[in-house]
Amino acid sequence: TKFYKFLLLQLVDKNVTAVMPYFHSRTMISHTQMLFSIVFLTAILHNNTPQMNIMQYILHFFTQILFLNRIFLHLHFFLTYCILFQVRLKQLLRHRYNEIPRSKAKCILKDTWVFHPRGSRRISAQVRLPGSLLAGIKPIIIIIKKGMVHIMKEKVILAYSGGLDTTAIIPWLKENFDYEVICVCADCGQGNELDGLDERAQLCGASKLYIEDITDDFCDNYVVPCVQAHAVYEDKYLLGTSMARPAIAKRLVEIARREGATAICHGATGKGNDQIRFELGIKALAPDLKIIAPWRNDKWTLQSREDEIVYCREHGIDLPFSADNSYSRDRNIWHISHEGLELEDPASEPNYDHLLVLGVSPEKAPDEGEYVTMTFEKGVPVSVNGQNMKVSDIIRTLNELGGKHGIGIIDIVENRVVGMKSRGVYETPGGTILYEAHQQLEELILDRDTYALKLDMGNKFAQIVYEGKWFTPLREAVQAFIESTQQYVTGEVKFKLYKGNIIKAGTTSPYSLYNESIASFTTGDLYDHHDANGFINLFGLSSKVRAMKLQSLEENK
Repeated sequence: TKFYKFLLLQLVDKNVTAVMPYFHSRTMISHTQMLFSIVFLTAILHNNTPQMNIMQYILHFFTQILFLNRIFLHLHFFLTYCILFQVRLKQLLRHRYNEIPRSKAKCILKDTWVFHPRGSRRISAQVRLPGSLLAGIKPIIIIIKKGMVHIMKEKVILAYSGGLDTTAIIPWLKENFDYEVICVCADCGQGNELDGLDERAQLCGASKLYIEDITDDFCDNYVVPCVQAHAVYEDKYLLGTSMARPAIAKRLVEIARREGATAICHGATGKGNDQIRFELGIKALAPDLKIIAPWRNDKWTLQSREDEIVYCREHGIDLPFSADNSYSRDRNIWHISHEGLELEDPASEPNYDHLLVLGVSPEKAPDEGEYVTMTFEKGVPVSVNGQNMKVSDIIRTLNELGGKHGIGIIDIVENRVVGMKSRGVYETPGGTILYEAHQQLEELILDRDTYALKLDMGNKFAQIVYEGKWFTPLREAVQAFIESTQQYVTGEVKFKLYKGNIIKAGTTSPYSLYNESIASFTTGDLYDHHDANGFINLFGLSSKVRAMKLQSLEENK
């Protein structure tokens, strides 16, 4: 490279301020071909060939000299592979194509040009090139700054966990799409799983890693609405993964906008629900962004952990991943899920001693129960055992208490959105307590009809969240109803935790509709037993009329 730079500096005029050879990782170019390319292009830039025909000359050259390597299909090699000249390039491109006004280029710096061959495709800033001639070529972003020429590749945002799948995806994206990969790890409270991610991402070839702490946003804006709705999917699942995905998708889109990325990539498989949740969220918030799902892409040929480990090692990534089978887990501040191994057989009992992470089984919980007091204001938890806390800290506290006493362990076979059944074990100690405490208070406050309809809306809300339809008018409408029911859900709840059980120990609220003088077996002034006669006659009138009709028909036979 130094030799070529020296040679070129001898050949070209003083307008040359930077030379930047670019080697495509998948193209084998001999030294002779490369040297000839440089000399040829230098000659072109020096002669007086009409600039209207300059691109035709270059296309003809690449077609003839590099036909076997199919380089003629990638005209941007003229800009990235051989040589970039600041002044002459500027003159060439301004003459041949229209330059983008800086006022209309949102993410473009000074002295920046964006060239895109597909004139019909919209990007943040673009110049229209002959689409029929250059179809299929990616946009080229050239920044000339302080006398140096910089090439910017298209950027992709990768939802990164640090696991084997997303680690292998980084070199795969670079190899198959030539993207600049920017990793985003959304911290939803998964604890020490984030340790060492920055070093790992850079080792794998990512240009940048964002670790975004969205724990409070997740708890306040996604968990709390589900608690208020008492949203439980299929009567068991407390939506730990489901309600985290829209929060993550939103942050992915925000980073994509900040970075000027053109695509978002996720590592969800083609069998699960997460692919739906991620992609529905991204489509709702950024319909212009491309979505890459490697597990559904024909270029993804890795079918096992062993394949992924070998692939990583072939690309110089030697990380301490094990090919041994283990549970597939998803963790955040709300829960941890477990799938795989013995759980794939519904006839097998879970190995709780090997499986549990957040707590113990009820059999191994303390023999003595523990009392807990919580307070709510308008349906939002505000304190535990007399200590005011934000929602995320309340969940952390309840996780410790619940895990200690074996609370919130469920073994469920659920119906996935894609149609199959799957089995999983979920640990949701704090969430289970929070749901139960909220319902314990709510049943004291809501009137009968509202409570009945809210149960239906809670089931509907659970379905909406489970199916990934968070960013929809339907979710907003159902949530608006739920929130309207929470105006008076204020009070204190007391309960005892004992070997997997949550046992009521008293509930108080200034808005309680429970009236002892009415409900007591002792007759009070507000209720007359005789009033029930007329009520029952009217309430059962339709049933009585139908029975009388059937009786008369039977008698007339």
